[in-house]
Amino acid sequence: MKGLTEKMTTVIARQEELSSLMSSGTVDAAAFARMSREYAEISPIVEKAKALRSLQSEIAGLEELIEDKSTDADMRALAAAEYRELEENLPVLERELQLLLLPKDAADDRSAILEVRAGTGGDEATLFAADLFRMYQRYAEAHGWTFEPIETNETELGGYKEAIAEICGPGVFARLKFESGVHRVQRVPTTESGGRIHTSAATVAVLPEAEEVDVQIDEKDLRVDVYRAQGAGGQHVNKTESAVRITHLPTGVVVTCQDNKSQHKNRAQAMKVLRARLFEIEREQLDSDRAAARKSQVGSGDRSERIRTYNFPQGRVTDHRINLTLHKLDRILNGEELDEVIDALIAEDRAARMAAMQ
Repeated sequence: MKGLTEKMTTVIARQEELSSLMSSGTVDAAAFARMSREYAEISPIVEKAKALRSLQSEIAGLEELIEDKSTDADMRALAAAEYRELEENLPVLERELQLLLLPKDAADDRSAILEVRAGTGGDEATLFAADLFRMYQRYAEAHGWTFEPIETNETELGGYKEAIAEICGPGVFARLKFESGVHRVQRVPTTESGGRIHTSAATVAVLPEAEEVDVQIDEKDLRVDVYRAQGAGGQHVNKTESAVRITHLPTGVVVTCQDNKSQHKNRAQAMKVLRARLFEIEREQLDSDRAAARKSQVGSGDRSERIRTYNFPQGRVTDHRINLTLHKLDRILNGEELDEVIDALIAEDRAARMAAMQ
């Protein structure tokens, strides 16, 4: 409790300091903008801290009233009843404040780059990758986010060997970052004549979108190849060299984009994905714990490494990280009930981080 009190005092003092500086007229426009953003970010914390302080003060006042021998019996009884009620509210407010005080991932408010790749399972894995890609598209649309495919490597059956999209909107990365990992499906494939259940896998990676200022890319570090775009089955999508492959020589990261007829747009989209991947590499280097977590989640794409299983015969989805099973497979794959899984993952993450702060 002492640590929480100190944090309350610090954040309230910081808001007062920011208010004083912004009203002084001595800061330039850039500094004023930074301070305004910080003020807006800490205002909900200050509001909750002041509410907790007020509650603590009320409880202390009631304690004095109850302990005062000159207080008549009826007044003491009323004070005791109110005291018990406020005491019940105290841990609720403390927890709400602790949640607000949890360090935020600096990338939480960003848009994201979604990458889905077929793993073990042949054609069925590519069909499942396409199902996941559509699930996130519907989920994005339900949240009012924009979902723009950047690159899709489609098979003749309509599956995806790889599919990449940009999802834009407030807080996209915060809600989707726990989707990174190996997703497993158990079902009878449409290509299976014997009615046997197959197990296949696809990997999902969600990367925070990076701005040019986040990642400095030197043109001399890039090898850019252009070629004719290819479609499913090897047919030419167009007869011009509009497809772009960019190799970042220092890291070996390769990005291709061919979905647009314009070479210029394909290059711009490929650079956007490259920046996101390099930004994620930098984030992982800065946070080895997060890097280890990402490695264990994404893995190699083998079906034995999984974070979630979609079982069609039983109509269930199980997230193995939090032992959550929901018999809502159709609604989850339609993007309608995915929030229930994501909310549970966010709650688990917050609980773990709060425990680590104790």
